Amino acid sequence: MAEPVPLKFYGRSKRNAVVPIDTRRPDWLRVRLPGGPNYSELKEIMRGLNLHTVCEEAHCPNIGECWEARTGTFMILGDTCTRACGFCAVKTGRPTTLDLGEPARVAEAIERMGLKHAVITSVNRDELEDGGASIFAATIQQVRRRLPECGVEVLIPDFMGSEDALATVMRARPDILNHNVETVPRLYPQVRPKGRYPRSLELLQRAKRMDATVFTKSGIMLGLGEDLDEVVQVFRDLRAHDVEILTVGQYLRPSPNHLPIARYVTPAEFADLKGEALTLGFRHVESGPLVRSSYHAASQVPDRAAAG
Repeated sequence: MAEPVPLKFYGRSKRNAVVPIDTRRPDWLRVRLPGGPNYSELKEIMRGLNLHTVCEEAHCPNIGECWEARTGTFMILGDTCTRACGFCAVKTGRPTTLDLGEPARVAEAIERMGLKHAVITSVNRDELEDGGASIFAATIQQVRRRLPECGVEVLIPDFMGSEDALATVMRARPDILNHNVETVPRLYPQVRPKGRYPRSLELLQRAKRMDATVFTKSGIMLGLGEDLDEVVQVFRDLRAHDVEILTVGQYLRPSPNHLPIARYVTPAEFADLKGEALTLGFRHVESGPLVRSSYHAASQVPDRAAAG
């Protein structure tokens, strides 16, 4: 393993210093407006098949780039979440009935889009006995049936710690099992009030124990008031729980009703954190202001032969 890279943190502010929502974003966070023929085509496919994407529901800043490149993240189990996380733009409320035809429509959309790697996530459905795990499994199976060569990555909720629900997903054998820790443990009461940091770590480790051939992945947002030594400790915790792929990005406030931005983390800091993470043994690290869970997802699949 390479020697640790000394971290150089630039522009560090005091804990919980608040940047108002109307403060102008720095240049490195500017993105182009969505548009172009591929963007329009993908939007038409999604609407025609009555599907949702986290790209739209969570107001992802990369939607223009990703959709024009014909990549996107499908959001299954409806568009209403049973939780109200402080950072998330997805609406909260009482979900509608379960759509059992959704897995087949997702597979059809992936086929029509010509994807080689598909990312599938969901809202939280805590009112369901299995948290929606059976729909995740059915979606993976439908994609495998239509497109055997397509890589499948799932970004799952914590299923309230249910080992049976996780096993349901793992038996469908996704290529990557992703579950985001989102922030440092100290900030969980504000950021993920119904989440539990130890529960998320245990889920990731259980997934690896259930099927060692499935790669595990997690992600964290910066700019919510965390200290950077806390961030590095999260990296260490993830590696200690057998997580292999890591994403690190900037939190961007979806609306004035969401948690404020404590600060903007510089590209130089993201680069230093990537170096630190790699020294800890992650197989792949995406770290940058605009990085999100599925950003450049197709390039994050490690070579299985090299992985041993």
